[in-house]
Amino acid sequence: MYKILVTRNIPGNYIEKIENMEIEVFSGKGNMRDWLLSNIGSADGILITLNDKIDKELIDHGKKLKVISTYSVGYDHIDVEYAKSKGIIVTNTPEVLTDATADLIFGLMIAAARNIVSGNNLIHKNEWKAGWNPTFMLGSEIHGKTLGIIGMGRIGKAIARRASGFNMKIIYYSRHRHDVDADFTSIDELLQQSDFVVIALDLNADTFHFMDYQKISKMKKTAFLINGTRGKIVNEKDLVRALNEKIIGGAALDVFENEPVDNTNPLLSFSNVVVTPHLGSATFETRDKMAETAVTNLVNVINGKEPLYKL
Repeated sequence: MYKILVTRNIPGNYIEKIENMEIEVFSGKGNMRDWLLSNIGSADGILITLNDKIDKELIDHGKKLKVISTYSVGYDHIDVEYAKSKGIIVTNTPEVLTDATADLIFGLMIAAARNIVSGNNLIHKNEWKAGWNPTFMLGSEIHGKTLGIIGMGRIGKAIARRASGFNMKIIYYSRHRHDVDADFTSIDELLQQSDFVVIALDLNADTFHFMDYQKISKMKKTAFLINGTRGKIVNEKDLVRALNEKIIGGAALDVFENEPVDNTNPLLSFSNVVVTPHLGSATFETRDKMAETAVTNLVNVINGKEPLYKL
C-alpha cells in the first residue's frame, strides 16, 4: 500500500476520498520538520503547503518518494531541480487561484488610493467628529490612471482585464512580450509613468529583491506600490526608507519577506500602507479548488498517470 504524508489539513474532503493508500496527516504537535524527517523515508508522496521547506536533506531522506504536491502556485519553498534530479515529480496548483489573487490585488489598490482602511479605522475608533468636509480624507482616483504591471503571467493578465473596466492606461514590463491589450515598456519607463505599480512576478533568483530603493525612487511621488505575489520580491528595508523619505505615495501589501509579520515591522507604522495577511487565494471557492487539484496531482502521479500540473 502506498503511503502519503500530508503536512496540514486542507479544505474539503479530498484527502478522505483517496483510496487504497495509507494517509498520515501531521497532528500539529511537535516540530513539522522533525516529523517529516522521521516519516518521509517510507512515503511515496507528500502533500505540502508553501510554509513547508523541502530541501536537499528532506529529499535525500525520501528514498521512495515519487511526488511532491504543493498546495500553492509558488514553489520557491521546494528545491525543485534537486527533486527532479532524483526522479521525483513536483506539482503545484496554478490557474485556479489567478482570479482570486487578482481580485485582492485590485482591491488593495483601491483601498490604498481611497483611504478605505484609514476611514474604517477612524469610525471604529470613534474619531469621526466633523462630518462631511470638502477636504476630508482625500484620496486618488483609479479611473483613467496609469497602471504599470511588472510581470505578465496569468495574474498580470487578470489584473489587466480588471483595469480595463476602470479605463486605465495599462503598461507592462516582462521578460517577453505578450498578446495583451497593454503597452510593453522598459522597467524604467514603467516606474516613471505609473500611478500604480503592481508586482505580478514569481519569486526566483532573478526577482529576489527586484524592487529595491533604486527602482522605487524612480516612481512618481504620488504613486502606490502594490504587491500580492511574493514578499521577497520587495526589499522591505528599501521600501521603508522610501516611505520615510516620502518618495512614493504609499503601498499596499498582502505578502512580506517574513510571515507572519512581527508587530515591530516598521511598515506597520505608516498610515499610507495597507496590509493584509497573505489573503490572495483566500476564498472558499479557490481554496477548495486548490485542494482538489493538489490531491489529484498527487494521486495521479502515484497511480502512474500525468498530474494536472507539474514543474
